[in-house]
Amino acid sequence: MPIHYINSNGSLVAENSPILSIENRAFRYGDGVFETMLWRDGDIRFLTQHVKRLQESLQMLHIEDHVLYDAYFIRTKTEELIRKNNLMGKDVRIRLIVYRAGDGLYAPQTNKSAYTLQADLLTTPTKDKKVGLIVGLYDEYKKAYSELSKLKSINALVYVTAGLYKNKFGYDDVLLLNQEGYLCESLTSNIFVYYDKTLYTPAISEGCVQGVMRQVVMDMAAEEGIPVVEAQISPDIMKEADEIFCTNAVQGIQWVMGYKQKRYFNMIARVLQDKLKSFTYDTSL
Repeated sequence: MPIHYINSNGSLVAENSPILSIENRAFRYGDGVFETMLWRDGDIRFLTQHVKRLQESLQMLHIEDHVLYDAYFIRTKTEELIRKNNLMGKDVRIRLIVYRAGDGLYAPQTNKSAYTLQADLLTTPTKDKKVGLIVGLYDEYKKAYSELSKLKSINALVYVTAGLYKNKFGYDDVLLLNQEGYLCESLTSNIFVYYDKTLYTPAISEGCVQGVMRQVVMDMAAEEGIPVVEAQISPDIMKEADEIFCTNAVQGIQWVMGYKQKRYFNMIARVLQDKLKSFTYDTSL
């Protein structure tokens, strides 16, 4: 098999190369954040939004060189890696992890950053979007919320245990609850619920990740005249909702077909999916 490469702090190395020491803060403390992005048609979709979120996240973590991770840096490093892996002309899943460099215990010795960048061929979803997802409700552990909850942190234990639950019961996805028992997000996505002619999504204050596609969907819905409310949402709404769908930057919009015996429509999600296909995005930066 051909060698697949990653970018580790500016060096292109084989993905099975040892790149982390035992002192690595990402490994020891989950001291970092990540961005998962979609390379399509020669560029990263919604790159401006990804950059804004990443830089704001690094500022929250007091990473001093957050301005390094601008659109030019991410685009050029990504294109270099895609060419190295012979993936030009394909849809590619990009994962950028930025973590605090250096040693130290809980108190860091430096606030400089380090990073790894991965580029992998985007596989075809196992579920056709016309069929929809079957989801479960995960309640073994709940996601605690704070100002840090909105970050795409590399500390992801609640998602790991939710993933185990998803695999055990054969769901396509599972919805997570926050510490108060309200809907938060799904395993890999933000969630939207259409009920009584209004589109609801958990507010950022409810502990969900501040998703790039979440904001894109909210903007598109507003353009279509669909009322959107960021709210505290009881899981009981899943029994009454007309429609539920999940959103993330790589898969876009994924319609939920069912939860337990409940089946949902695919009207709003389909309208927004069609709108997303023709969405134009800024490539000037």
